[in-house]
Amino acid sequence: MSFFKTRLFWISLGIVVIASTLPLYVSGYILGLLTVAYYFGVFAMSWDLLFGFAGEVNFGPTFLIGVGAYTAGILNNQYGWSVYLCIMLGAMASVVAGFVLALPALRVRGPYFGLTTLVAVLMLQNFIVVFADLTGGEIGLTIPDVITIDASANYWIALAFMSISAFILYGLSQSPIGLVLQASGQDPVQAGALGFNIVKHKLFAFIVSAFFSGLSGAMLVFYFGTASVGTVVDVAVGVQVIVAAVLGGRRTVLGAALGAIFLIVAGEFLRPTGELATFIVSAVALLAILFFPGGFLGKALSREARA
Repeated sequence: MSFFKTRLFWISLGIVVIASTLPLYVSGYILGLLTVAYYFGVFAMSWDLLFGFAGEVNFGPTFLIGVGAYTAGILNNQYGWSVYLCIMLGAMASVVAGFVLALPALRVRGPYFGLTTLVAVLMLQNFIVVFADLTGGEIGLTIPDVITIDASANYWIALAFMSISAFILYGLSQSPIGLVLQASGQDPVQAGALGFNIVKHKLFAFIVSAFFSGLSGAMLVFYFGTASVGTVVDVAVGVQVIVAAVLGGRRTVLGAALGAIFLIVAGEFLRPTGELATFIVSAVALLAILFFPGGFLGKALSREARA
């Protein structure tokens, strides 16, 4: 059945249409919060493509995010290049970094792949601190230009970017390439025996994930006007991305975006509780993962399939 005829498509379209009207009647504070959530939604969807379908646990999604963010930010800070050129070059830098990382990482299996990606994050953090004159170090990198200062325009850009990314990533996951990735993730030996080039398909998934992660990271720092370890490279940010993808539903892609929006919004509204906010959000996420292992959207899709 065509995706355009499914209930999921019409629900997604309805949500996007309603979301696009929010700048007409909500505050700038809410718009800013959702703008960040939408960029994190792309982070989570990109991660789900690699883990949910290829079966490779990337413990370091912020390596790809950080490379794109810092490349774009440094080019704008040091050379004054245009925002859009810097964003595209940041995404390309993430693709190159992802390709270089994936080649040796895909030669190992199981937890060793995840450890390789985690070490890459630690190396990037160290690079940022050591070359502080270039990166801003622990203080952060100030970026002269931003995409726009209009809150509504920033919101619509982020929503459009997340929607287009979701369409592309979901379409890819449902394509023959996505089916091969899913087969290789579940049983790589059998998939290889059927004649599929497992490494090539997983490398492709890693590169696609790197592109969207880097692109989103670059756009996010031009929204913030600054790049720092705490916002785009920190391990805690990577954990948030992973939890969002699992919470929304593995192998759903779209669920990862919902999970990211939930985590960002819930965390912000619970901020008055102080340190308790992180505990509450983490506890809710843990309970959801334990009782809904397929994620919220995964549960809904399984019911629709049975129907």
